[in-house]
This record gives sequence, C-alpha cells and structure tokens, in this order.
Amino acid sequence: MKTRKSGFVFKTYEAPNQSPFEKLFEIFKELITYTSGDFDEAIDWLRQLDKEYELTTPDYTIDDFVEDLKNKGYIREEIDPTGEGDSEGDGKGKFAITAKTERAIRQQALDHIFGKIKRSGAGNHKSKGVGIGDEHTGDFRAYQFGDALDKVSMTESLRNAQINNGLGDFSLTEDDLVVEETLHKSQMSTVLMIDISHSMILYGEDRITPAKKVAMALSELITTRYPKDSIEILVFGNDAWPIKIKDLPYLKVGPYHTNTVAGLQLAMDMLRRKRNTNKQIFMITDGKPSCLRLPDGQYYKNSNGLDPYITNKCYAMAQQARRLHIPITTFMIAEDPYLMQFVREFTQANRGKAFYTGLKGLGEMIFEDYENNRKKRIKG
Repeated sequence: MKTRKSGFVFKTYEAPNQSPFEKLFEIFKELITYTSGDFDEAIDWLRQLDKEYELTTPDYTIDDFVEDLKNKGYIREEIDPTGEGDSEGDGKGKFAITAKTERAIRQQALDHIFGKIKRSGAGNHKSKGVGIGDEHTGDFRAYQFGDALDKVSMTESLRNAQINNGLGDFSLTEDDLVVEETLHKSQMSTVLMIDISHSMILYGEDRITPAKKVAMALSELITTRYPKDSIEILVFGNDAWPIKIKDLPYLKVGPYHTNTVAGLQLAMDMLRRKRNTNKQIFMITDGKPSCLRLPDGQYYKNSNGLDPYITNKCYAMAQQARRLHIPITTFMIAEDPYLMQFVREFTQANRGKAFYTGLKGLGEMIFEDYENNRKKRIKG
C-alpha cells in the first residue's frame, strides 16, 4: 500500500484556458473604457495591437471577433438612414456597445480593482451596537421573553442543561437557554462625485479613465454585494449633474473649470431624499475649486491659485454637510502643497477624511474606506 505525501507542488504558471474570443474580449473591454464607448476607435486600437503583438490567427481574425460580438449581443448596429454616419453612404450605421457590454466592463473593473480582496456573502452595514440582526458576534446572553426561537443557541443551551441538571436526570429549562448576540445592520447611502474639469487630462496624464474604472467597480460592488445600499453618481465641472451607472463608460472630460460647491450641493440634495441613517460622500478630484455660479446665473471663475471667495464657499458647504451628519471623504489626485493645505482645511471643516493619492491604488483606497465605513454606524 502506497502512502502519498502531502505538500506543495511548484510548477510554471499557466494562463487560464481561454478561447480566442475571450482573450480579445478582455482587451476590448479595456479599450472601450479608454475610448469612452467609441466602438470604432476601440477596434482600430485592437487592430494596431494585433499587428504589433499578433493577437489573432488566420483561423480567428478581428473581423471574426466583431462578428462574435454582434452575435453574442455585446454590440448593436445603429442605423443612420441619411448615411451621414457611414463613410460609404449606404444607409448603414455604426456599431455601439449594449447594456450587456456595459455590465461586463463594470464587472471587469471590479475584478481588476478589488479582485485581491477577500469577498464574503452579501449583507448590510454593521453598527457597533448589538440588537436585532443576523450578524453573529460570538457572544451569548440569557434567553429573554420575546427572543425569537431561531436565535436560541441549542449547543450552548444543551451544554448549560447538562451542567445544571446532570446527565442522569436530564432536563432543559428556560434558565438554561441562551441566545447569541447579533449586530444590528444598517444601510448606507453613498454619493460619488467625479471631477470632469479639463485638468483631469492635463499634463499628458489620463486621470479620468482610472476615475471611471473606480466608479464602475464601486457601483458594481454595491449593487451586487450590498443590494440594500444605494449609490448615486454625479459629475462636476462648471456645474454638477447626476449620471446613471450605465453611462459611466461614456464619461468624458469637458472644457470646464471646477465648481466643487455645485457638486456638494447636488450631493447633499440627493442624500436628503434618502431615509437611511448612514450617508456619505466620496469625492474624486485632482484640481482646486475654481468656479462658482452666482445667484444671477453668471459664473465666477478664477484659475490663478486659491481664491478665498471660492474656497470659503467650499468650507461652508463642508460645515453644512457636517451638520447633516454627512461625512465627506476626499480622494485628492494631486500633490501640490497649497492644494493639499486646502483639502486639509476642507476636511477639518467637515470632520471627514482625505487621501492624497496618485492614480495607482485609488480603487483599493476607496474600497477600503467604504468597507471601514460600513463597519460602523455614523451617529448624529
């Protein structure tokens, strides 16, 4: 009889067995995010990558991949009867991605950003206080009238009965019953603010794409893992407006200044409508506040340094959010000392938090902060 020794076996890493379509689809999802949903531009990039890295074979070409995308429901053809959208003028339109692709992009963003973090079952947000709930603490207390029977710990109760009454004359009484403490679970309402001012693509650095990926990943995390929570997304430039989760892949930077006040006003308006006790704002920005909309509808803009008229309005909004028990967490994609000082003062006014970060690690920081916030109940 042979015995088998247990231990570790080391071997060369082998990539998962993917079909030609799956391999190209992984790259395509990245490209379609960078091109803000422009299918033709993404395919042009894919063809260039194919020439450089030989991604395809004669048996499966880029044209075959496009046909599969269409057959699998990842793209649809938008007909343009005028022929203006088609260089051949034959009445055919351009391809656009579908909701199925939008969901696949969000899922990929979630996997890439949060894939290394251990996942658990879906649930809500824990509070520090014990109460009625289903998050077990490992602590026990005596049974009280009114406790649900399914909360009774039979193992501990039988153990108490044996200790109290012995095995010879075994009996289980109410005094032997114990229940396990559980944590009350609360819900969280989150508004994610994304800066789309022109500085998000200045200096040769693409900052909007990582911000989009983080937003897609966080949205997918909350809607799938914490379905009782809510997340709403807004963008802010000269003004602020809400966008839907499905619109995230198409998000672009505009020729805007940064109206942080408008973004905060809209975020608080969104959260006022939520009945959840726990509310929070996440703000991703790389630049200084440089714009306000005046009561007469005109814009006051100043890109030269920090304008006290604008920053004081920001501090006032931070204090207002604090009075509404809405903490603001700022993720600052910049390292200019004077901007960091502004963020510190803004954070102090709100009693919130700030992270000074580059683009690398932004997603992990937001995830960790979200997870930390869900472990506590924000008290008024």
